[in-house]
Amino acid sequence: MNKKTTIILPLVVALSVAAGIIIGNLLKQNSQPALNSLSYSRPNKLTTIFQLIENGYVDSVNSSDIIEKTIPEILENLDPHTAYIPARNMKEVQEEMRGNFSGIGVQFSIQEDTVRVIEVIPGGPSSQVGILPGDRIVTVNDSVIAGTGVQNTTVLNLLRGEKNTKVTVGIIRKGYNNSLEFEIIRDNIPLFSVDVSYMIDDETGFIKVSRFSETTYDEFMQGMQKLQHAGAEKTIVDLRQNPGGSLSSVLQIVDEFLEKGEPILYTEGLNQPKKTYNASGKNRWKDMEVYVLIDEFSASASEIFAGAIQDNDRGLVIGRRSFGKGLVQEQIPLMDGSALRLTVARFYTPSGRCIQKSYEDGNEEYYHDLYARFSHQEQLFADSIQFNDSLKYYTMAGRTVYGGGGIMPDIFVPMDTSGNSAYFDLIYRKGLIYTFAYTYADQHRENLSALETAEEFDSFLTGQNVLNEFVTYAQEKGVAKDSKGLKQSGELISTQLKAYITRNIMGEEGFYPIIRQIDNTLLKAIEISKKDLLVENVSHDSIVSKIDHLRN
Repeated sequence: MNKKTTIILPLVVALSVAAGIIIGNLLKQNSQPALNSLSYSRPNKLTTIFQLIENGYVDSVNSSDIIEKTIPEILENLDPHTAYIPARNMKEVQEEMRGNFSGIGVQFSIQEDTVRVIEVIPGGPSSQVGILPGDRIVTVNDSVIAGTGVQNTTVLNLLRGEKNTKVTVGIIRKGYNNSLEFEIIRDNIPLFSVDVSYMIDDETGFIKVSRFSETTYDEFMQGMQKLQHAGAEKTIVDLRQNPGGSLSSVLQIVDEFLEKGEPILYTEGLNQPKKTYNASGKNRWKDMEVYVLIDEFSASASEIFAGAIQDNDRGLVIGRRSFGKGLVQEQIPLMDGSALRLTVARFYTPSGRCIQKSYEDGNEEYYHDLYARFSHQEQLFADSIQFNDSLKYYTMAGRTVYGGGGIMPDIFVPMDTSGNSAYFDLIYRKGLIYTFAYTYADQHRENLSALETAEEFDSFLTGQNVLNEFVTYAQEKGVAKDSKGLKQSGELISTQLKAYITRNIMGEEGFYPIIRQIDNTLLKAIEISKKDLLVENVSHDSIVSKIDHLRN
């Protein structure tokens, strides 16, 4: 989405770094013996110092605690993506990559110090016992979680647990004077990585991939088949804010768009032999035009997808320059259940590009690179991005592309700032649009639940003039009405209100068709897709011709 619908920059940077660093496990079979049979008993200065401390220090020490604190300090001297995962965090990491966890099957939000159920996963444990959207969870087993300043992590820890274990939740429900108690048996809950797939018009489909996990390929294929059956001849694949993840999933997906033998990527490192990945010839979507959306938060596996499509001249990449994460990690389990994610190779796009941005100035500067991009106004002007001629490469059809620092899109779309105002910034920072949308949906749930499509929601909410109600709500929350700000930001606020209210009732299938009204990158992609150029024969030459036509 545009600036107004993105989440806070530091959080996304953290996700881009954390979730996009697991693409190296397929390299294990090619690891050198030194890595596979590593000896941890070789004497060196570090182990000697630890032994001296244990055997000679004046007071007793917790050696394990010292080691836990020291390991990250050691890894700071390497690249930004080599990381240590403590044993206590391994379960969450494994769930993220596996694509499921064991829990009760609800999506919740904490508002006004109360845990509120936003969505109940159909067929999940909570759905089976009768939990409903809008319910307030006030107790979990013997723990009171309402009015206690409870945090998300605490709620997750209470609701999640081993499969087939029981948890009792106390519920406050609108229309009932007393609390309701439900006993729920935990089960595996899917973590979906494909948010939505729907038809924008009679010939253009849209599919949003939020990350790459072990289940993404299957989800993606189901979404594409849905679009194909609906008549899609063109597909917009949205990888914006996708931090990456599983290498195997992205390889499988790219394989469905390329002809047999066409290159997808290769990996290589000092202790890792070069390994090349080429398309197998599945090419199920060979007749589908493809448009890939990226932004500065698209990283790792997202960049593999975009780079393969771009370098093979298979489709158009649209948006803003991607994150620039081209390092490959291998996850090595350690004796106590923790793990080391060690960077073992770099990956290269089909043209030979390594898109890893520099980390020579240290990890802190590396993490602040996105801030630097914003300060240079890169998100507004493509000309502000400088490329090094020594990193010039060529696609299969001879187009010039550049390595270093991410994937530059074929068509640059600046961030839309037209709706910004001091008024909007204030209500955005306070999260008032989101909280109002939930409250409104909760109060009007019965009437809204009778609506079936995003178009019906949009029409109904436009007639209700929710913007006026929101302005009053914002005043009650301490944000005075600003007529000038409303004139500048009114359409933006109104569209977001309608989209988030709809999401609270019908999920992503309702949210995305409404929010696209203010998504200038997606709107640009739709506009480009309407250029009637060689739909019947999706080939290298057709894509090159289309790019030349658009640029001229």
